[in-house]
Amino acid sequence: MTFREEFIEFMVRSKVLTFGDFTTKSGRRTPFFINTGNYRTGAQIAELGKYYAAVIHEKFGGNFEFLFGPAYKGIPLCVTAAAALWTEHRIDRAFCFNRKEAKDHGEGGMLIGHQPKDGDRAIIVEDVTTAGTSIRETVPLLEAAAKVKIAGLVVSVDRMERGTGKKSALAEVQETFGFPAYPIVTLADIVRHLHNRPVDGAVVLDDALRGRIEAYMKEYGPTE
Repeated sequence: MTFREEFIEFMVRSKVLTFGDFTTKSGRRTPFFINTGNYRTGAQIAELGKYYAAVIHEKFGGNFEFLFGPAYKGIPLCVTAAAALWTEHRIDRAFCFNRKEAKDHGEGGMLIGHQPKDGDRAIIVEDVTTAGTSIRETVPLLEAAAKVKIAGLVVSVDRMERGTGKKSALAEVQETFGFPAYPIVTLADIVRHLHNRPVDGAVVLDDALRGRIEAYMKEYGPTE
C-alpha cells in the first residue's frame, strides 16, 4: 500500500474523513466531509506529520528554509511536518507560524518560531484545499517580514471543487500566486481506493455513495 492509500485509511479511522449528508460553509450539500479538527491524540498528530513530510520530501526535497503554518489549524501541521521531516528523512528545517493579533509586549511581532530572512524559501502547510482566503492573508504577511519566496503549498486533501471560476480551487491558487500546490491525496484518489474496499471490516464508500459523489462533482467540479 502506498503512503497515499495509507493516509486515506488513516483519515477514515481518525473520523476525519466521513460520508453522509453535510452542508459546507459555502452552502453546498456534500456527501463527504473532511474535518481535520478531529485529529486529537499524540499518535494521530505524529502520524499526520509523516504524510505531510512524505509529500514535502517527494516534491521539494530539502530545497527550502522553513515551513509556515497559518493560524490556527496550520500551527500543529507545520510543527509535526517539520518534526517528521527530521525523524523520517533527516531533513532539518525551521518552522514558523503567525499570531492572529500582533503582540505589543515581550518579543512582540506577528510571527513565532523562525524569523524569515531575505532569500528564504517557504512552504505553506494547510489542512484542506483553500479557496485562497488564508493564502491571500499569508503571502503579504511573509513578504512583509522579509523578501521571502514561496516555494509551494501542501494541503492534506484536494476536494477537486471549483473555486471562484471554472478551475479547481487549488488550480486557482497556483495560477493566482504563481507557486505549485500539492495535496497528499485528491478526492479521486479517495474514491478510487475506498470504493467497495473494507476498512477494518466495513465498507464506507459503496456504489450508491460513489454515485452521489459523482453527481456532486458533476455539479461542483471544475469545468476546465
